[in-house]
Amino acid sequence: MHRDLSERFDLSGKVAAVTGAGGALCGAMAHALGAAGVKVAVIDIDGEKAEARSQAIIDSKGTARAFRCDVVDGAELKDCYEAVCGLWGPPELLINGAGGNDPRGGTSESFHSAGGSSEPAAGSFFDLDAAGFRQVFDLNFMGTFLTTQAFSAGMVANGRGSIVNISSMSAFTPLTKVAAYSAAKAAVSNFTRWLAVHFAHTGVRVNALAPGFFMTEQLKFLHVDKNTGELLPRGRQVIAHTPMGRYGQPDDLIGPLVWLLSAASSFVTGAVIPIDGGFSSYSI
Repeated sequence: MHRDLSERFDLSGKVAAVTGAGGALCGAMAHALGAAGVKVAVIDIDGEKAEARSQAIIDSKGTARAFRCDVVDGAELKDCYEAVCGLWGPPELLINGAGGNDPRGGTSESFHSAGGSSEPAAGSFFDLDAAGFRQVFDLNFMGTFLTTQAFSAGMVANGRGSIVNISSMSAFTPLTKVAAYSAAKAAVSNFTRWLAVHFAHTGVRVNALAPGFFMTEQLKFLHVDKNTGELLPRGRQVIAHTPMGRYGQPDDLIGPLVWLLSAASSFVTGAVIPIDGGFSSYSI
């Protein structure tokens, strides 16, 4: 019985493509998959970070190769997919982790005052930069869409595969200030469910993880005072509304990821799984 259970979670020998793998969270995912015997295509727009993560996996006795690729560039994605296929064959696993935020896609205050902002330089909804908003949306949503379009063809042709997108808590209930990011992640969740239905007869499953607040470098500047190391008001709000009372760690994503990628979740598709310490369940 134990052997059967371990076999359900076994990913060894499979090929995975992980975008955004030069970052902290998806880098940890790529590293964990390498340790599980998966051949990992470490994909990132920052070639140096991709190389560093790939080498770290190799140093840990895993199998990996770095690929520099912009996930909003269809031609680059096609070349990347063909390179991975030429090396190991078509990936059976895909993690769409490339994403991020840009201050141009958000406001500096949570609430708009009809009488004008208390901060003269504050950006309101009416000051949002269209190019910045589009850049955030394209990176998070179009990057997921285009990468899936490029990398899922082999899965469908072979009749098996698992795709895991990275959504966010802001897809369930939009967070204040981050307008473009919240809209884009909501689109990722919706697309996950749509594609799960569309691919339901192909043997390819499509799900998503929705991380809560993880203390990455990108988040730190909004939540931590760089001089004192103390939490800023927004950071204190997050902890106050997270029942488990802490930020997430990269390792908190690994178990759910392996479950969604493996045969252990063979009847799960179209699911968006919160990994948030209870944040989305808590009211008052």
